[in-house]
Amino acid sequence: MRVEHDLLGEKKIEDTCYYGIHTQRAVENFPIANRPIHPELVKALAAVKKAAAITNGAIGILDKKIAEAISHACDEIMEGALADQFVVDALQGGAGTSANMNVNEVVANRAIEILGGKKGNYDMVHPLDHVNLSQSTNDVFPTAVRIAAIGLLTPVSEKFAGLQTALQEKEEEFSCVLKVGRTQLQDAVPVMLGQEFGAWAQAISRDRWRLYKVEERLRQVNIGGTAVGTGLNAEKKYVFMVIEKLRELTGLGLARSEYMMDPTQNNDVFVEVSGLLKTAAVNLSKIASDLRLLSSGPRAGIGEINLPPVQAGSSIMPGKVNPVIPEAINQIAFQIMGNDLTIALASQSGQLELNAFLPVIAHNLFEILDLLNRGLEIFIDRCIKGITADVKRCGQLVENSFVLVTSLVSHIGYEKASEVAKKCIATGLSVREILIAENIIPEQELNLILNPLEMTKPGIPGKPRRSK
Repeated sequence: MRVEHDLLGEKKIEDTCYYGIHTQRAVENFPIANRPIHPELVKALAAVKKAAAITNGAIGILDKKIAEAISHACDEIMEGALADQFVVDALQGGAGTSANMNVNEVVANRAIEILGGKKGNYDMVHPLDHVNLSQSTNDVFPTAVRIAAIGLLTPVSEKFAGLQTALQEKEEEFSCVLKVGRTQLQDAVPVMLGQEFGAWAQAISRDRWRLYKVEERLRQVNIGGTAVGTGLNAEKKYVFMVIEKLRELTGLGLARSEYMMDPTQNNDVFVEVSGLLKTAAVNLSKIASDLRLLSSGPRAGIGEINLPPVQAGSSIMPGKVNPVIPEAINQIAFQIMGNDLTIALASQSGQLELNAFLPVIAHNLFEILDLLNRGLEIFIDRCIKGITADVKRCGQLVENSFVLVTSLVSHIGYEKASEVAKKCIATGLSVREILIAENIIPEQELNLILNPLEMTKPGIPGKPRRSK
């Protein structure tokens, strides 16, 4: 054991621990979520610490050997080393101070080892005087949250592109499958099954584009602003150089905010990002619900499509297979909507020069991104790609419904078409059978009017289309 001290007194720390007294107090104070800060946030914080160390060394306010040792330690952390040493809870008071201190202490103790010393010998490398030099939690933590968010957002945007492609492939595959189109859960007009998948693909395309563009909003960072965005205790050379180093380290198009007090106190960018992710979740949930409806039954429901059977559906009903993947997507969407509300509430609750609630904003935003990243993968691979059409069932439902009467309106009028629909309901006969039996429309002409390709695109079925 080693003894460390802080403003409040002393604590014993296990010799094997790379973290120190500040981290230990945070662990004791915040047993809340029982989840540590996100691994991507740890790596982002390490990147900020490395950029700061390199810059402080370059401008001559940090010993070059110490700067190199800190940089080396940060490299290891960014590669995933010492992951078990980042133990502070994701939900913490202090605007992220506990997370910042956790990283400061781990980096310092690893740097001490690199220089040949023993953990806890802060005369060699100090967590605050050296690792945190020219910084404050209030510019380090918001900057790292933005970097981590970009890192998590990029693969999600790519997954949405993959979902769009999968839906478009089904659009083409089902382009000739005629089925009943429904409005308000009632039979409406004929459509192609592929058209339904195409409409979903369009919605996902918008989501993909929104998320691709919103990443730009996260690039404005306040590193160099220190406590409240004024840059107190940071040399001017540092303020301009550190963003360049951070840009090089991350490979991201980061830019120093022209008014660093703004991103220090205002978190509307996270509300915007979360809102667009919520919008995407709404579309995902709608598609998942539609898939559950279209596959329902399968014999006593709609049953127009078959979802891939991925597991037995009941402990008591043999043969039952449930739409578990779409159900999981629905639940992911519900969780995301709740997270979005939390982000909005936390963002509007900051006071004056700082928002103390950025940890819960980060926690909920990262959870949204993780849920989408994992959820989209299973949705594509274990559901969308394996969907098949029950072509026979689709055809039967079209023939047995009265949705074809809409195609007749321009030929026999609304009133007469309504009478045909009523007879379909009363007799159970199809539209075609009634029209032929009552000699309302000659069969040859009827075949043109009820041509599936004519009924599912602009124009009047059975009549020549006018050219422009």
